[in-house]
Amino acid sequence: MICDTLEHLNRYRGFHENLDTAIDYLTAYCVGHTLADLPLGRTEVDGENIFINVMEADLKPGEGANPEYHRRYADLQIDITGGEGWGYATAPGEEVGTFTGDIGFQNSPDAVTGSLGEGRFVLFFPGELHKPGVARPECTKVRKAVVKIRMEDKA
Repeated sequence: MICDTLEHLNRYRGFHENLDTAIDYLTAYCVGHTLADLPLGRTEVDGENIFINVMEADLKPGEGANPEYHRRYADLQIDITGGEGWGYATAPGEEVGTFTGDIGFQNSPDAVTGSLGEGRFVLFFPGELHKPGVARPECTKVRKAVVKIRMEDKA
């Protein structure tokens, strides 16, 4: 997991070629636009390797929600408006429900928490338990971009 400001995103080149491509796309896009110009829904960057899901989401209390994880994709999460909370779990829990597509849930408690907004991002790698979309006292709704970056070939 990496949490930093968008101005430092270029520091994370070299982890994976698809992450580099995502950074190139976001850097080039922000030359003539702002992230607020991204349309709702899916924006293709490199087919199934990299795409951006832009959504408007109602945030929920963090208690009772189970952290999610992915096997193939990293999530680069950026709030466009508002600022959501997030949790990150370091100890695996028991599976909750069935792993479907590229998302599963476990009942592990958060070990680290933080908040987005104000030019920050959080990057969760495959296998890392994370809980996005947590309401904060001053924010219950966000417009956000989740850049899905394929890091693994097998589900």
